[in-house]
Amino acid sequence: MRSLSLVLATLALSACGMFGGDDDELKPVELVDIETKIKVQRLWSTKVGGSSEFLRVALQPAGDGNRLYAASRDGNVVALDPASGKTIWRTGLDIALSAGPGVGDGLVVVGASNGYLVALSADSGEEMWRANLRGETLARPVIEDDTVMVLTIDNRLRALSAFDGSSRWIVEQSTPDLTMRGSSPPVTVGTSVIAGFDNGRLVAVNIASGDREWESLLSPPTGRSDLERLSDIDGLISAVGADVYAVGYQGILAAIAAESGQVMWSRDVSSYAGVSADWNNLYTVDEDGIVIALTRRNGDESWRQGSLLRREPTVPVSYLTTVVVGDLEGYLHFFSNFDGDPVARVRVGSKAISVEPVVVGNRLFVQSDDGKVSAYVIQQPATPGNAQPVADEEA
Repeated sequence: MRSLSLVLATLALSACGMFGGDDDELKPVELVDIETKIKVQRLWSTKVGGSSEFLRVALQPAGDGNRLYAASRDGNVVALDPASGKTIWRTGLDIALSAGPGVGDGLVVVGASNGYLVALSADSGEEMWRANLRGETLARPVIEDDTVMVLTIDNRLRALSAFDGSSRWIVEQSTPDLTMRGSSPPVTVGTSVIAGFDNGRLVAVNIASGDREWESLLSPPTGRSDLERLSDIDGLISAVGADVYAVGYQGILAAIAAESGQVMWSRDVSSYAGVSADWNNLYTVDEDGIVIALTRRNGDESWRQGSLLRREPTVPVSYLTTVVVGDLEGYLHFFSNFDGDPVARVRVGSKAISVEPVVVGNRLFVQSDDGKVSAYVIQQPATPGNAQPVADEEA
């Protein structure tokens, strides 16, 4: 029944697109030419494994400062040199992967569709342990204080020992009859882990003890039908210092005090992609695909960008002086973080980018649904006597 509810939610949310005929208002907006104001160079691209197209899994590169790690739907987990893309090690698992990797404490941890969580050595790729969670995870695991924490689609936040995968504690929330396919990656703040659930609640849990520290109903269900009452928190949750930022579907975007759960301010924004943050701004994309920037201090809107309407954009990610968004046709869109104007566009490939890009150091990494990982950098102006590298052609 849980799987059926996920399928029904997906079908319901896309029904107008499926049965909309030739109505142009229901189609993704077509891209128009832009003036390229910055040069974006692709450093390398490598195939990690098989395709995850249309599956809405949570496979996304992760770095530890020295290496980049990635996983594919068909069970490959790799460690890459972030500068060259060269494979350092590759491990083939005998299961279909659905989330990860999470990196920390010398481990690379991935989740599988059959309910298993697998931990590999970050040094060698050797499998260290495998734990049966009895529930698929669609959220990247997080590792903190010798503890691996993962949210499964049965609305359970679980903590396991990073040493052997043994269970430490489980925190559970009620599951609505109808939910969207997806889960929000937990985020750690100090001694707490904070997770969003399908019933619209944001919960803080003490990492060591598993005690609930506070709950906040971020996205209260409203309406008569199950579809109208969807209130999932499925997208990226961000933390800056002691402030946490989260957004729910058919709910609000809120700034929350990590120590108490008190809502400091909120704005009416509905999003299933989540919210990202830099020191000054917050970035989100609403359910229609409009990119929105707000100030971190009080939530005032700074700008909005409607050029990606219905193109299923990822949550925007701050990268140098830009914010970067992937879309359903494999494009990366670069917008000015000051006013939202488009400044560059490159195409990673022909397949969708379903999970937001990742920034590690001065590089941008993106994984597309065809199992390919690519690295990009914004070129700096050439100095006299130095050759200027060739940028990707704008698409």
